[in-house]
Amino acid sequence: MLWAAITLPTGPNSAPPPDAQLHGLSMWALQYTPRVGVVEEAVVLEVENSTRLFGGRRALRDRIVQESPELGVVQLAWAPTSLAALAFARARKENGVRGALTALLDPLPMDTLSAVRPHLTVLTQLGCRTLGDVRALPRGGISRRFDKQLLLAFDQAYGLRPETHVWVVLPETFKARLELMSRVDSAPALLFGARRLLMQLCGWLAARHAGTTAFVLRWMHDAMRSKDAGQGGELTIRTAAPMRDLEHLCRLLAENLAKVQLEAPAGDLELEALDVLPLEELSASLLPDTTRQGETMTLVLERIAARLGPEKVLRPVLAEDHRMEWMQQWQPAPVPAPKKRARRSRFPQPSFMLPAPLRLATRGERPMYQGALQLLAGPHRIEGGWWHRVKTGDVQDTCNVVRDYWVARSPHAGVLWIFQERLAQDASAWYLHGSFA
Repeated sequence: MLWAAITLPTGPNSAPPPDAQLHGLSMWALQYTPRVGVVEEAVVLEVENSTRLFGGRRALRDRIVQESPELGVVQLAWAPTSLAALAFARARKENGVRGALTALLDPLPMDTLSAVRPHLTVLTQLGCRTLGDVRALPRGGISRRFDKQLLLAFDQAYGLRPETHVWVVLPETFKARLELMSRVDSAPALLFGARRLLMQLCGWLAARHAGTTAFVLRWMHDAMRSKDAGQGGELTIRTAAPMRDLEHLCRLLAENLAKVQLEAPAGDLELEALDVLPLEELSASLLPDTTRQGETMTLVLERIAARLGPEKVLRPVLAEDHRMEWMQQWQPAPVPAPKKRARRSRFPQPSFMLPAPLRLATRGERPMYQGALQLLAGPHRIEGGWWHRVKTGDVQDTCNVVRDYWVARSPHAGVLWIFQERLAQDASAWYLHGSFA
């Protein structure tokens, strides 16, 4: 069995950390194992079954050591039992698995085990200085003179009895709050505290095998604010696809915070996940995979849109519409595109569309465009749009079309896409609408 203990700094007079801070740390730890518990000022993790998933003990240790300091962690330790791991963490010793557990625990100070602390004065008067000294005392005398919790704690720490824990339950929704260490006057400075909340969010998402497409950061103004400042403000961030990449979410948040002006100093932050969707994991490859290296185009477009504004980065999205002008629409790139299937047509579709139909010259009833056109296929009738209205100035125009499309060939311009309007006043007029590659 392998346990990890992650300790947070204690408050004045050895008071344990706030419950909110321990809760946030446990949410982050759930990405490594579902067996996470809270013991006094520490979060303990049973990670024996998770080491292979993260590439071995060394890789798992390096990852936790690299990420945990941003959450306020002061010490990390490993041991075969959770109480032993906590004792090593309190003694500022990380490795409790290299060698026999008894030989490693015995030299530690007595106060590294919580059950010893109520009896510390008496045990000190008996000449005890380390856990090994207490363990060397007669068990019968310890059971009669002290409470049963002392022997139980020693047996559990040394692996002689099984441990019991109340596991942290993964909540269905994510909403975390953080009190800032000092009042913040500028919005970009909120990113320091928001990053800690985002780390908790990413850990929660990893435990749920999911990603978020929208989250909101709220800030609460200081109590000494002016009456016109209000209670606080909020900022909503959206992504094009389910995401739990901490660095990318922080970059998006930083770009948006740079545009925000605080009405008053902020003292508290709150982060809430709005939209959470299952995230499809990419399987590992035995061969070098260059396609997954670096930033994808979606992430690059999201960062550019956050900097320049969503209306500056657009992408084409297919719509379920027969009318050629509205079969494709342009939408902001970071917004998830609706999964719509384009309507299939037996009639050929043009490769390029003109911004507006071009009326063609005619010779008799035959259309002309860089020479006389030869009709190859048609007519293909498209009718609809009576429900679609577009406001032009103070007038609303109906986008209803009643057209017969033809595929035609020009001696010099190639294959073209032309049409006639059936119900127009000049029904014999021809229009060029597109061309084929």
